[in-house]
Amino acid sequence: MRVKKGESRMDTTDSSRELHLTVANEDYLECMVRIEQEDGEHGGVRSVDIAQKLNVSKASVNKAVTALKGQGLVEQSHYGKVILTPEGRCVGEAVWYRHRLLRTFLMQELGVEYDRADSEACMMEHALSEDTMNRWLAYLEAQGVVVVDE
Repeated sequence: MRVKKGESRMDTTDSSRELHLTVANEDYLECMVRIEQEDGEHGGVRSVDIAQKLNVSKASVNKAVTALKGQGLVEQSHYGKVILTPEGRCVGEAVWYRHRLLRTFLMQELGVEYDRADSEACMMEHALSEDTMNRWLAYLEAQGVVVVDE
């Protein structure tokens, strides 16, 4: 998939700070977006699927979902699927976009093997300042970096 001009790149670092999101909460939102994309639907995701993908307990997912619900980023009826709100989806998609672009850069430009690039992209997507990330993304897009999906 080629990076498209105008593709949503919400500035997650400052937005996450304003929402008081932890790295883990960003990872939960990213995970939900990824599961929806894999399933090809936006009807919500099961807690058990989130737990499996992130290799955490269902209790951890329930705790995170409660926090994210309190921030208006997800909705969930009693024991129902977790549904991203528009704001939650925006944050999750932005984190996933950063992750894919950083992973692609590490693999294509630096020759880092996939598993290591994936792990390190996850750390970098949360750590870089908004300004640095935006400059790097613009640079990569100008260079024609092609995002590699899983």
